[in-house]
Amino acid sequence: MINPKLSAEIAAACNALGFYDGSKYTKDRYCFETVKELIRHLRRDGSQHEARQMLGEAKVLQKDLIPLMKDYHDDKELFGIVLRLMVNLTHPVLLLYREEEPNDPQERKNYLNLLSHQQEYKKSFVDEDIFTVLSLKLRSLLEIDWTERDEDTNIEIERVLILVRNVLQVPADLAEEQRADNDASIHDQVLWVCHTSGINAIFLYLASTESEQPYFMHILEILSQTLREQNAAELATAAAERSLEERKRDESELSRLRQAEIEARQMKMKLLRGSRHSKFGGTYCLKNVKSISERDMIYHKPLNAFTSIDFDHNKTKVKTPKNRRADNIDVQERRSAYSIRLFLKELCIEFLSGAYNAVMYHVKDSLVRNKGQENDESYYLWALKFFMEFNRNYKFRIELVSETMSVQTFHWVQTQLDRCHEMLQTLKKNRRQWVKRQHLALKAYQELLMTLLEMDRSADEGVRSTARVIKSNIFYVLEYREMSQVLLQSFDPSKLPLNYLGDLLETNHVFLKMLEHFCKKEKIMVQKKKRKGGSKKKKPKKKVQEAARTEDIKTAEELWEEGLAEELSVVIQENPSLPLVAMPFDVLSEKSEDEQKIDCLKVIKRHMKERNFMEAIATLKAAIEIWPDLGSTDNGEMTTEDQFVALKDIFFAELPGEYKIVEN
Repeated sequence: MINPKLSAEIAAACNALGFYDGSKYTKDRYCFETVKELIRHLRRDGSQHEARQMLGEAKVLQKDLIPLMKDYHDDKELFGIVLRLMVNLTHPVLLLYREEEPNDPQERKNYLNLLSHQQEYKKSFVDEDIFTVLSLKLRSLLEIDWTERDEDTNIEIERVLILVRNVLQVPADLAEEQRADNDASIHDQVLWVCHTSGINAIFLYLASTESEQPYFMHILEILSQTLREQNAAELATAAAERSLEERKRDESELSRLRQAEIEARQMKMKLLRGSRHSKFGGTYCLKNVKSISERDMIYHKPLNAFTSIDFDHNKTKVKTPKNRRADNIDVQERRSAYSIRLFLKELCIEFLSGAYNAVMYHVKDSLVRNKGQENDESYYLWALKFFMEFNRNYKFRIELVSETMSVQTFHWVQTQLDRCHEMLQTLKKNRRQWVKRQHLALKAYQELLMTLLEMDRSADEGVRSTARVIKSNIFYVLEYREMSQVLLQSFDPSKLPLNYLGDLLETNHVFLKMLEHFCKKEKIMVQKKKRKGGSKKKKPKKKVQEAARTEDIKTAEELWEEGLAEELSVVIQENPSLPLVAMPFDVLSEKSEDEQKIDCLKVIKRHMKERNFMEAIATLKAAIEIWPDLGSTDNGEMTTEDQFVALKDIFFAELPGEYKIVEN
């Protein structure tokens, strides 16, 4: 029940703000104190959010606050206090209820009421003047050098960014708008006024300036809310003119909708005719379909197609209990108006070219150091997935996303998946945010694999070499290799939605295909020779081993004399830039240290036989860091001669259990 005293105080405060005469808003004498009073009411608001609902019903933001900001933006104190109240009123409703939609009927009613008020707020922001005022204010604040800004200036910059984010995050009312694709929704209209007012350019400036690092997370949140309804692949392929494929798709969609409307109208006419019809639709005998009695099957309903046979229509459907139903978190994607898509494409291109790597580096650094808030990982994962997919479908340039294309990123995404999986196993309530975060982490991991696949197709040898290094880590390390399989085996339909399962199957398929291709292409597979049938005469085992060793030594000597020594010496003297190689020692491996050392020596020997001298030198240097005895010298530093001698010793060494590489 609404408190009458609170209602009277809020009504009096709203009337004391000022009035609008049709052309200009005139503030009241005590306008500043009245705005502070409204902020005080919101701070003291109860669990029912009565004050917030009253202010929404009074339309104080549409009728008073926005006109005040537009007409009195030069008044620094009034602008600051009005901005503070607007940030409070546009605070996300879901956060007021701890990111869980309430189930109680009264709380549910209050939640929907507050959400409808915020949707009305968003409509009022479809005004270029208000965003022009915000952009001018933000520009004037950023003109102050960051070393000379006081705390109030930084707080005001942050509040402007939060206000824009709050306005963009308001979900669309699909039932009321009823907008088709290629039509400008309320969200699209807000994006357009952001573009025309020039505030998007300020966001790009903040993202590309090293001294504005404290606002990188806000920029990432604004971008996520700006592009939340967009498909990265479609946005990347948007051209200045509509393609023939897009026109055909629109025509087929229009014809499908028209056909569905005609069928619905015909069905409605049949229901309104009121003519008698028999309850018996007839009995049909299905030829070549045998029943249990080995006779032709009998069906008691008319059939339009053989595939529509259904024997379960009279059965009682099994309902899943409410506490065992997974929250199906659907991502609403739609095609915005054509002009909206074009400028959003340019926005993504500019962000990728000038700011992506720096922003993602600093945001991840703050996440690793636990400087951010609880849900900041979701924005990072979304940005990783969206912009890497955009880059892959637009003009693939790996240098634009180099910050997030590394083994460290794979490791971080895996830790996020493990953490979300553990939280879903332990929590019994409030699992929605963890389900959403795990789905985002899975999509980010899938996009990392797709980008890695695109790197394999690159014409640049350096890009392909980097891809091989990354794949050698994710395919050899046990945790990376089995992650998709573990997620698939631990899938729980009572906690995770079906769209998550679909993405998981696609990710697992991509990973297995890449692993299969890697095993066929790389010479890392060890094939054991099958033993032939027993012969009459068998040589002693020791003699066979000695003969094999003698043959290997002769082969090594022949290779060394054929010019391998000269080529190795030339490469060492040139002192080339060495490629990245996988670590020769794995702490988590089941093999002992000595076994891993022998395997490393075999790899070096193989590289030398294949004349991959740079890989051999790089592997040797990596091995010396772990096993110093491989290159021990008097002064502790290896010269070119020491490297040559060490490689020669390894090349002629008789290693236990040597195998021959079988090329596919």
